[in-house]
Amino acid sequence: MKGPILLFACITMGIGAQPVVRADAVDALFGAYNQPTVPGASVMAIRDGKVLYRHAYGLANVENHMAAGTGTNYRLASVTKQFTAMAIMILAERKRLSFDDDLTKFFSDYPAYGKQITIRQLLNHTSGLRAYEDLIPPERTAQLKDLDVLDLLKRQTGTYFTPGSEWRYSNTGYAHLALIVEKASGMRFAAFLKKYIFDPLHMSGTVALEEGVSTVRNRAYGYSEHGSGFERTDQSLTSAVLGDGGIYSSVEDLYLWDQALYTTQLVGAETLLQAFTAAVLSGGKKTSYGFGWEIGEYRGLKTVRHGGSTIGFRTHIARFPEKRFTVIVLINRNSAKPEVIADRIADLYLF
Repeated sequence: MKGPILLFACITMGIGAQPVVRADAVDALFGAYNQPTVPGASVMAIRDGKVLYRHAYGLANVENHMAAGTGTNYRLASVTKQFTAMAIMILAERKRLSFDDDLTKFFSDYPAYGKQITIRQLLNHTSGLRAYEDLIPPERTAQLKDLDVLDLLKRQTGTYFTPGSEWRYSNTGYAHLALIVEKASGMRFAAFLKKYIFDPLHMSGTVALEEGVSTVRNRAYGYSEHGSGFERTDQSLTSAVLGDGGIYSSVEDLYLWDQALYTTQLVGAETLLQAFTAAVLSGGKKTSYGFGWEIGEYRGLKTVRHGGSTIGFRTHIARFPEKRFTVIVLINRNSAKPEVIADRIADLYLF
């Protein structure tokens, strides 16, 4: 914590009290975004169900000079994974699948190595599946979808390691999970999310984007630094893969999501606890990942959090469940570190 911020916190709090944070202390963290001609950011801080601070900076659409707002929908990238995991948990509670089912139950023509890989291992990144990003043919120009990922993996003969023995972050696993949701439910993945997660929580602006099928209202477009300005870099070859990163949402809708995670509205307490419990490898070593969430600690407090990084977007949600405190930061540019900003906001409000 910087000296001035520490001093500010000290002079605005009594013994045993929480800091009283002025808006300009948070705004100061967004100086690079709080400008009229640059890609922007949206932020929200929540404690005990109350929104402590919400604001937006800069532009959602630079070319059309459209300002970002707290209702602006950003591509979440890997923050999507917690929703994919929730879809699986919902189906598990409805007995449509088991966390210990293997891949061949859903994909009968999967190579033999799929018999060793369970849904649980896909959820907690211990499957060892090869990174589909490294398997894309160099001549390919059309965007991949989840089915394309499956096809690439069906051409492989093995995994990086024996499933369950090591931890390796895997976008491939979450693309597989989206397809398992479709197999187990008989619905398109995006439609399942809408019916069983977004609609019940009234997340009206949130969507898993399918080009030609759905649209994103109040959409932020992604940008990268170019010379002295920014160029639009909104889509890549992998941007249409839904399970690992295809959801768009706003800080307003993510507030509803965050609050639902303190309840049993979507799944029971026992199932939900698994999402927030770090996996243990076959050799007994504990990982730092549950079902779609990174499990850790910050300044003595337990955290469950996740970041997202894709061309043109950086996102982060950091939850401090012991304090019922959450920070959500969504940014539509490449050169950003929302996780650092989220921690600085936590410094202001909690410490």
